Amino acid sequence: MNNIFTSPVYKLEQLNYVYIVLTSKSCNQRCKQCYIDFPLGRQQKDFIDINKIKEMLSEIKGENVECIYLTGAEPMTHPGFNNILRLCLKHTNVCICTNASFINEKKARFLKKVEDESKYSLFFRFSLSHYDEHKNDNARYRGSYRQTFFAVRNLERYGFSIIVEIINFYGEEENMLLEMYRKKFEEYGVNPEISIGQYFDKLTPPEDYNNKTKDCTMSRTLTQNGVYACPYLANDYRGRCGSSFKDFSKSINAETVFCMACSACKTIIYS
Repeated sequence: MNNIFTSPVYKLEQLNYVYIVLTSKSCNQRCKQCYIDFPLGRQQKDFIDINKIKEMLSEIKGENVECIYLTGAEPMTHPGFNNILRLCLKHTNVCICTNASFINEKKARFLKKVEDESKYSLFFRFSLSHYDEHKNDNARYRGSYRQTFFAVRNLERYGFSIIVEIINFYGEEENMLLEMYRKKFEEYGVNPEISIGQYFDKLTPPEDYNNKTKDCTMSRTLTQNGVYACPYLANDYRGRCGSSFKDFSKSINAETVFCMACSACKTIIYS
């Protein structure tokens, strides 16, 4: 019997989404469940050059890009974040994937002004790990729970669309989680869109792949070092697709632990 494992190959079907990793290592928090291996010493300042983003926006003009995701570590630590946001909103919709700690009422009001300058929409994506504050903060960082609810409330005040992804860190029943979160959001007087995401420990990946639609079949990721298959493989040579959007690979060998986690998931795990 042939027991040789062959990783599946996923092909880009259409470039619907572009992720921009504004920084790979700069973040003002240290979530316990984060997939990024942060340096033990001082914070690294590895911010993407704004000129690289300008080049990318020029190169994807002929593509049907529905949304640009600003992500990272924490994208709002980038010193040129406001300028980058305005640039991207000139081309298509933008979603900010953030830990919520930078968003207060003043920032929400400013972001609404930026959105009003564009014909496109600005969205936000946050994460929580449990409806219980102490369990959530244990999986993330102290204060994460209240910061997220505070940010959602401020943004909803200005009419923004918000997605809160529930990372099922404790492996609980999904319908129960949804019910409990809806009650919590109702208590806080907010009503964001909720999605459930599976938590995968990269040290103990799932065993099987499946063939459901994946992020790498509809998106590519830009970093300071080039173009990659998805945000989880940013700056990983196994996920590198090229140096720019002029000429990049449309195929990716799903051979990493992150690929295994994504392939075993019921839905796409980042978009």
